[in-house]
Parts: sequence; structure tokens; C-alpha cells
Amino acid sequence: MSTQARLTRFALAIAALTLMSATATLQAQTLRPSLSLATAKKIAQGCEDRARKEGWNLNIAIVDEGGNLKHFTSMDNAFLATAKIAQLKAQTSVGLPFPTRQVREAAKGAQGLEHTPGLILVAGGLPIRMADGKLLGAIGVSGASEDQDEACAQAALDGAKDLLK
Repeated sequence: MSTQARLTRFALAIAALTLMSATATLQAQTLRPSLSLATAKKIAQGCEDRARKEGWNLNIAIVDEGGNLKHFTSMDNAFLATAKIAQLKAQTSVGLPFPTRQVREAAKGAQGLEHTPGLILVAGGLPIRMADGKLLGAIGVSGASEDQDEACAQAALDGAKDLLK
């Protein structure tokens, strides 16, 4: 597939995602339940528990469906710079709304996308969805390797399934 075809395909995917996001925002205002602080804290706690078990010092950001910071945890000895990275991962994941690893894969070959303000192409951000697929927000984790950040985010979501019914 040519570079131009890949760019066109990616641009169409971004346009579709933008439309889906706008529709989701409208639904959130009328029909969609929102991410409660209690649920955000439970999700963050699941990640923190996994991180402690593994010896990782992480920053954990939970954003709502509008990309607004709902809850933030900075574990002892977590690197300062990874606090902003965790937030960017969560905001990227809710804004598109896909895991940040998947966004990076879709963006390969799209020149300049890596320089888009507010977008980060590093694994560790996952959408928070209800069991029926409705988007509630996202989690962003940073401070370990990409794979470890993503594993911690997934463990957090797995541990909160009962709250996402």
C-alpha cells in the first residue's frame, strides 16, 4: 500500500473517530452514565496494587469521557515527568478512543502525527468502557516500560469489571 493510500486511510479513520466521539459526547449529556469518582478510585487502586506487587513506581491518571482529569495517583518515587505522560495517555485514549498502542500502530507512516499537541503514541493508555461498550473515560499509566504500564492499566480495568456493568 502506498504512503498516500495509508495517509488517506488514516485520515478517514480519524474523521470517523471524531464523528464517533462527537456522537458519544452528545449521548453522554443525555443517556450515558458518567464515570463516578468512586469508580475512578477503584480503577486506580487496582493499578496501584499491581504496581506495588511488581515493584513499579507509577503515575496513574483517570479521565472522564470528556478528557477531564477525574482522579490521579502518584506513587512514592514515581518520576515527575511521567505524571504528565500518564495524563496524556489517558486523554489520547479517550479522545480517539482506542488503546494508545493501537493509535500508534494506526499512525505508522502518517507524517507529523507524532507532533500533534495533546496526542501521545506510547502504550499505557486504555479506554474505560462499560460492559455494553459505552465509553466512560480512560486510564493512563506511566513510569515503567510501555508493556508494564499497559499491563497495569489492564489489571486495573480487569479488577473493576463489577463496577462497569
